[in-house]
Order: sequence, then structure tokens, then C-alpha cells
Amino acid sequence: MTTPAITLAAIEAAQRRIAGHIRPTPMIEVAQVRQRPVANPLFLKLECLQVTGSFKARGAVNRLLTTPPDVLKNGIVTASGGNHGMAVARAGLMAGIPTTIYLPPNASPAKVRALAEWNASVHVVGEKWDDADAAAREHAGRHGAVYFHPFKDPDIVIGQGTVALEMLDAVPEADVYLVAIGGGGLIAGLSTVVHARNPKARIIGIEPVGSPTLHAALEAGGPVRLERQWTRVATMSCGMTAPIIYDIVAKHVEEIVLVEDEHLIAAARWILAELAIRADLSAAAAIAALSLGKIRLKPSERISTLICGADDAALENRGTAG
Repeated sequence: MTTPAITLAAIEAAQRRIAGHIRPTPMIEVAQVRQRPVANPLFLKLECLQVTGSFKARGAVNRLLTTPPDVLKNGIVTASGGNHGMAVARAGLMAGIPTTIYLPPNASPAKVRALAEWNASVHVVGEKWDDADAAAREHAGRHGAVYFHPFKDPDIVIGQGTVALEMLDAVPEADVYLVAIGGGGLIAGLSTVVHARNPKARIIGIEPVGSPTLHAALEAGGPVRLERQWTRVATMSCGMTAPIIYDIVAKHVEEIVLVEDEHLIAAARWILAELAIRADLSAAAAIAALSLGKIRLKPSERISTLICGADDAALENRGTAG
């Protein structure tokens, strides 16, 4: 199979391809709150309402629909902090093929249980996400399963980029885009779309202090492997990004700011208290960065971001997110 280029045209084609298999999610302006994280106009894309509870459904469905059925005969495998695994498990259920998910030990117990309800075979291995990735690659080689990689796979990144098309349709005049980063697939897809449509927009990434994967890569001038990771946020944990992601981020992303896990927790609590939305910790990254004054803003700039995943408590309450 030919490796697809991550372009605006490819992402627009993916949007047409996955229509009917995902939910168009709403975008709201932050208003009627007691304490704003920033005075600027702020808009949130509610991907926590997406199928399986995160934007990851977009990439997984696009990868499924661009893969010939005969290639999938031995099943799908992936490594995930939780959200991507949920999306891949759902894709496997759609196709009626076995799906295996490898998770690091800091993955949410609620998501581990929810994955089983999507009929996935779930394995918690190693000490960090990279160990789960190694186990998934070994599984793919041993069983002939297709690896749906969360960020090295162009079709996954192209699918994730479709969220930016909806964001631009809802708020075309946004000046600043804030994006949480794990491996970087979301920010790579989003930035490709945004700068093709609005080259003047600023795109800023947010990583946890305990897993500054792309922050370190930009400082080094290329992907580097982190010596250690200590974030408790599995969905924002990755030891090393991929060259395909680094090249896009280096071209399009203005800067990457770092926040502590505690600030992500506080921001998720703010989202719940003020907006009655159960956001997971990665989904709270933009609010955390804004509340800490980490984002340099002009008074006139409009901010667009997304609540990219649902909180574990929501999973506990309804079994599965979606």
C-alpha cells in the first residue's frame, strides 16, 4: 500500500469517508461562568461527546475504511493510553474482526474495563507507553495483525485532522488554536488543516512536564527519546514522537508549553464545576495553560480548542463512552 501524504485534500476526503461513522460534535463559547481562565473569547469543540468519548474515533475509522478487508483478516492491534484503544476496539467491532489493545500501567482502570465491553482483548504491560508499543509491534509480527499506530500512521493522523475542518466551520475567525499532545497525531492533523485555510493562525501545543516529547524534539531539532516519563496522564505520555509528526509540528506549531499534572487536574475540576462537562486530563490541557498564563495573547485574539476526551467517571457511570 502507498503511504498517503498528510494534506488538506487528504483530510477533506477523510471527512467524506468517515461521515456516518462518527458524530458531528458541537462547539460552544465559554460564557456564563463565574471565573474565566482568560478574558479572550474562548471556544471549545466537545469531542468528549464523540463516539467512544474522544476524537480518536476519527482516526481509527479512517484507518479502517482505507484498509482492504483481506489485509485485516488477522485482526487489529494497537498500543494506547486509553482513548485510541477505545476507538480501535470500536473499529474492530465495526469490521467484525478481533482487536487486541496493549496499555501501560497508568491507563485508567475504567477504560480498561470499557475496552473489554468493546470486545477487545486487553493487556496491561511494562512500565510506560513505549513498552505497550513494543508489545503491540511484537504481536503484529507474530500474528499478522494490522497495527493501528496512534500517531505514526498517516491514515490515523489524516482522520484526526477532520476535527479541525469542523472547528473552522464553526469558528472560522479563530486566531489561536490550543492542542493537547500525547504522540502528536492530533496537532499534526489539525495544524495541517488550519494553516492551509488560515496561514496567520497561531497553533500552540501543550504537554505535561512529565512527558515533554515534542517540546524536547523541537529543542533538539528532531525526535529524541525521553530518558524517563513521570506524568500520571496516560493519554499524554509518549517517549518519542515520529519523524512524520515532528516535521509537521516544526513547520506549523509556534511553541509548546508545559503544565504539571496537578494543573491538569485543577483544570478538569474547573471544567466540571463551570461547564458541567466531564473532561479527561488531556482534555483539560488548554484550560490549564490559559489559567496559568502560559499562553501569550493579544486582547483581540479568539481562541479555539477542544475537549478531546471524556473523563473516567463518565465511563464508570455508563459503562462505555459512546
